[in-house]
Amino acid sequence: MVQEKKVVDQVSGWLTLFDDGSVDRTWTGPPQVKFMSDAVPPHHHFVDGVATSDVITGGGGLKLRIYLPERQEGDLEKLPVLLHFHGGGFCISEADWFMYYAVYTRLSRAARVIVVSVYLRRAPEHRLPAACDDGFAALLWLRSVAGGSSHQPWLNDNADFSRVFLIGDSSGGNIVHNVAARAGEEDITPLRIAGAIPIHPGFCRSRRSRSELEQPETPFLTLDMADKFLKLALPVGATKDHPITCPMGEEAPPVEELKLPPYLYCMAEQDMMKDTEMEFYEAMKRAKKEVELVTSHGVGHSFYLNKIAVDFDPNTAQQTDRLFQRIKEFIQNQL
Repeated sequence: MVQEKKVVDQVSGWLTLFDDGSVDRTWTGPPQVKFMSDAVPPHHHFVDGVATSDVITGGGGLKLRIYLPERQEGDLEKLPVLLHFHGGGFCISEADWFMYYAVYTRLSRAARVIVVSVYLRRAPEHRLPAACDDGFAALLWLRSVAGGSSHQPWLNDNADFSRVFLIGDSSGGNIVHNVAARAGEEDITPLRIAGAIPIHPGFCRSRRSRSELEQPETPFLTLDMADKFLKLALPVGATKDHPITCPMGEEAPPVEELKLPPYLYCMAEQDMMKDTEMEFYEAMKRAKKEVELVTSHGVGHSFYLNKIAVDFDPNTAQQTDRLFQRIKEFIQNQL
């Protein structure tokens, strides 16, 4: 007789955990928003000015999605590269989800950049630092393409490997900082990291911040998600004070000792994590690191990923436009 699996825990409609350790990531929340987590197949032809391709790297077998903008008059001969790490509390999301497709096709087209998005391993099957290791492995693969030991036609023909930017949403912002810090200790030539763009990183502490208690919950961040995802994702026995989730804390290497590229540090006024995100920004300023702060007003965590709000709420649309414009300007200014 087959014993039926029992539900151990559920996380805000995004994830169900069973007693045998298996996980179901089928969306169980409101059906009208499910489309944002639907997979978008790659298309090698240009759709609205952007083509996409999924590639598997040699050796480690890392999977990546590449977004290539269609050439326009006035484009540089070689385009900057955005190495993207998706969010999801290290437990959910995929690089091919519609919410990322909608944002990064738009950013590729508007900022005239090639986006390389990493299919990250997820917890609890793969606890941290697995996702960070995948992010760094993707950077090393780009180095191999730049150096000629690997080949990817879209990148070889179009990419400026001296202008690589790291960008990540939510927990992907944590990966941005982790990869940037690791790259500072590694010879990545002929690659060059020109900048880093953490957007609403999941920086936190084991104690609750004031903003966690006072700011509104959203479909992309609830206290339930923050607590349960990180419990599933962090190494066994670790707390939120771990260096990946609290890089400004006592367990992390001192920020002043890190070799970091310029940062465009993106926050949202109504983000539950904003107090601890600001702690990291202040640590960067004290360490005299090059960091520019961008704050989006009247919106919460990962607001720009919510396609419904972007389409129907005027302030969300306006703040998304402003955020993307600042990202575009940052990329253009880092030569």
